[in-house]
Amino acid sequence: MIEQIHFLTCLVNNDSKGIMEIYTLIFPKVRKFILQNKGQQQDAEDIFQKALIQITVRYKREKFKINSSFEAYLFTTCKNLWRKELKRAKNRVTNSDIIELVATERDMALNIMEQKRWELFTEKLDSISENCKKALTLFFNKTPYKDIVKKMGYNSETAARQRIFKCKAKLSDQIKEDQRYNSLKTL
Repeated sequence: MIEQIHFLTCLVNNDSKGIMEIYTLIFPKVRKFILQNKGQQQDAEDIFQKALIQITVRYKREKFKINSSFEAYLFTTCKNLWRKELKRAKNRVTNSDIIELVATERDMALNIMEQKRWELFTEKLDSISENCKKALTLFFNKTPYKDIVKKMGYNSETAARQRIFKCKAKLSDQIKEDQRYNSLKTL
């Protein structure tokens, strides 16, 4: 908790010593992740910088609470930004006659909204039963149903599918019951 407040305060106050501490502690892990996932050094630097700016802007607007360590929060933010960038690059059509202009403020607002959605999702995932959480984690990680049957001790793939369906419904209901849901539904 103290670490979170310290790092967030360093970002908001543009404290270069504190920001260097963040870079030293967390950037190598982000760089490793991006290099292992089709990225370059420059990509890692850009994503890390975007994540820091996004967190800073959001914290200036609303003093939010981080439910994990600052390191885990920043790393997850970077992972989400990089995955979004990979998806965007995959869908981008190269045409030298067309120059796509991305509104930085809109992009940042969308990233903040996406981060808030992720936080709501993970919070609600943590609040469901351990059995459901484990089954859904396997499902979300694209584990084949036959492996889920073995790991969870279900009788058949049909039983696994039914359990996952019920767990997803329970998770969805909990998310929709949260007062933050409507504001995060659309931008």
